Amino acid sequence: MNRRNFLTLTGTFTGGMLVLPSFLHAFGSQQNLIIGEQCIVFVQLNGGNDGLNTFIPYEDPLYYELRTKIALNKDAVVGKNNGMAFHPSLKDFAQMQQNGDLTVIQNVGYPEPIRSHFRSQEIWQTATDSNKYINEGWLGRFLDLQCNGHQATAGINLDSIDNLALKGVEPNFITVKDPDRFKVKSKEENVTLSKNPHLDFIRKIANSVTEGSDEIQKALAKSKTEISYPKTELSKNLEWIARLIKGNLNSKVYYTSLNGFDTHDNQLSIHERKLTDLNDSIYSFYSDLKEAQLLQNVTVVVFSEFGRRVKDNGNGTDHGTAAPMFIIGGSNKGTILGNNPNLADLENGDLKHEIDFRSVYASLLKEKMNFDYSKIGISNKPVSGLFA
Repeated sequence: MNRRNFLTLTGTFTGGMLVLPSFLHAFGSQQNLIIGEQCIVFVQLNGGNDGLNTFIPYEDPLYYELRTKIALNKDAVVGKNNGMAFHPSLKDFAQMQQNGDLTVIQNVGYPEPIRSHFRSQEIWQTATDSNKYINEGWLGRFLDLQCNGHQATAGINLDSIDNLALKGVEPNFITVKDPDRFKVKSKEENVTLSKNPHLDFIRKIANSVTEGSDEIQKALAKSKTEISYPKTELSKNLEWIARLIKGNLNSKVYYTSLNGFDTHDNQLSIHERKLTDLNDSIYSFYSDLKEAQLLQNVTVVVFSEFGRRVKDNGNGTDHGTAAPMFIIGGSNKGTILGNNPNLADLENGDLKHEIDFRSVYASLLKEKMNFDYSKIGISNKPVSGLFA
């Protein structure tokens, strides 16, 4: 059986009790192959978040001319800084930046942009050019090399479906919906390896699932939630991630997402709700980690597959290109990187990207993981001035 096809069948466990058949039992536990305290938490905003109404060029008159229906009033925006400011729902983002813990990277995108949700997400998740297709994600390729074999919980995806970014050749990540209910029982122990490499690979995956379940439960047993989180799905996922980090699970990568950013219509109210959820969830996570004195070890990356068009369509916006990314924690410099959006110099009605998202990835791998990003095919130079 093809390894990748098998992974697509086995990578996702959405909670509850999973009983593995005896023939799927594997060959003993592996030592923890992950070294170091740093980890990265990715929050993906699915649907194409409107960057111009998230981090707003409130002093640019073109913003109001081009967005007659959906522009935010300059008196309502918060955290004003060099002609830019946050959406009023992101008051805690502004506070985190004021604290020196949040960096905005402006005009992030890639050459020859694609306005398809699925394809653009795939490009971000594989870190390839827009005309190239591969089956392994950029984080999956990193974990394959970093783990030198397999480590069941090197990556944790809090979702009901797998994420391409984490897929590699080896089973180095687990997708789980509810970590508290992710408990795996086995029927047999001490099953020896066969001479069949495909069967042994199946057993390796089974071992990863069992080992991952055990490690997650151990981490949860050693931690608790110190603060109150909002009652939303994103908040719950980030609360789980905080518990796992505080419980010393020692995963290098955590991934979760927030849906609902495809705001073609009724954007003002929809975007306000989504950004409020994002703000409250992230700030609770941030406060939790800060109280636990772990914020310097955890880098949060907030991004979307593309931004929206500069001119509104009446009550909303259509698919665009470049948009800001947000980096929180991890001893970032708490600044604004890149030029303010140039609304007078557009390309087919869209912002021109100035910073390639793979340059951000290169910075994360180099500065936070002490890893040579070129080993996974990233040739872009890191963004300078991101981390202290």
